[in-house]
Amino acid sequence: MIQPANRVDSIQEYYFSRKLKEVAKLNGEGQDIISLAIGSPDRPPSAQTINKLCEVSRIPSSHGYQPTAGLPELRKAMSGFYKRTYGVEIEWKTELQPIIGSKEGIMYVTLAFCNPGDEVLIPDPGYPTYTAINKIFGTKIINYNLREDNGWQPDFEALERMDLSKVKVMWTNYPNMPTGGNARMETFEKLVDFAQRHNIVVVNDNPYSLILNEHPMSIMQVPGAKNCCIELNSMSKGHNMPGWRVAMMTSNSEYISWMLKIQSNIENGMFRGIQLAAAEALENNSEEWHHVNNIETYKRRRVVAEQIMSELGCCFDPQQVGMFLWGRIPEAYDDAEELTERVLHEARVFITPGFIFGENGKRYIRISLCARDEHMKEALVRIIQWRRS
Repeated sequence: MIQPANRVDSIQEYYFSRKLKEVAKLNGEGQDIISLAIGSPDRPPSAQTINKLCEVSRIPSSHGYQPTAGLPELRKAMSGFYKRTYGVEIEWKTELQPIIGSKEGIMYVTLAFCNPGDEVLIPDPGYPTYTAINKIFGTKIINYNLREDNGWQPDFEALERMDLSKVKVMWTNYPNMPTGGNARMETFEKLVDFAQRHNIVVVNDNPYSLILNEHPMSIMQVPGAKNCCIELNSMSKGHNMPGWRVAMMTSNSEYISWMLKIQSNIENGMFRGIQLAAAEALENNSEEWHHVNNIETYKRRRVVAEQIMSELGCCFDPQQVGMFLWGRIPEAYDDAEELTERVLHEARVFITPGFIFGENGKRYIRISLCARDEHMKEALVRIIQWRRS
């Protein structure tokens, strides 16, 4: 009898892939579930972005294979985005690489830098894909703790006490998901120093810096960061383009060339129309567009999310940033899933339990702000009615 590869048994189907099947079944039964779970922006990209896609799509020659390295127009636009947003000079020809999403970037980093058995540092709580991809490729996962009382920043004293001799890569994510802990220059400076002293590649995953955040930051702002760090960035969140699959990696030219070797053997370049439309968004989305879409919209929804958290008896840090609200559950519940399952089946609202992000998330829930205002308000009404019934 044919058996799957061992890696298939080392992972589970992604939580949202599995849970959305259940939600679809409930909706098919007439339950009308409101989802406040996934961070998929519900508003469209800017009008000029969509117009550029349509314009290029009508050109017959646009539909052929494209270079994996990306069009010069897109690479220049990504470099310009880093200069305008973070004040960082990125050489567009050699120090960045367009990719079709952060998940793919995580895969390319792991394949380019880690052999089976090498160790990687992964935050707890943290994005589940860091863990899943490293399990698939046979690296040894070493979790490091993020704690609420430390602003969800790494505990560098604890890191220094670890045996780091076999660690190749350290994953970080600031602004942090799921906790909303904001980026701090002090943290970035410590991460660069840590990477240099221990010969570790630090990879900062940075898709949330434009969301409810007036002062976007990048680890590449730290002198010397290019020599030992990689940063992933994405257009999914800050430009309302999650389904377009456009992201980027930045680092020194040597690291980029290693990852391009991997990428070019796995995929071809993204559709020309998407590349040129993404360049249009990066270059011409106005400050007003960003403020309306990434600040005003999420700020308005955040007020409702905070009311939902309070109604559920959860406590939260009002200073957190990003497109989620992270809150600690009351002691009356054994774990977060007990609460979220009751909210799903009794109040008909889908909220994410924090256990999917690691052991340190078991007593937390996460509310997405990526639902229309009327859905956010209806979710609050349903939860109030459930709580008081």
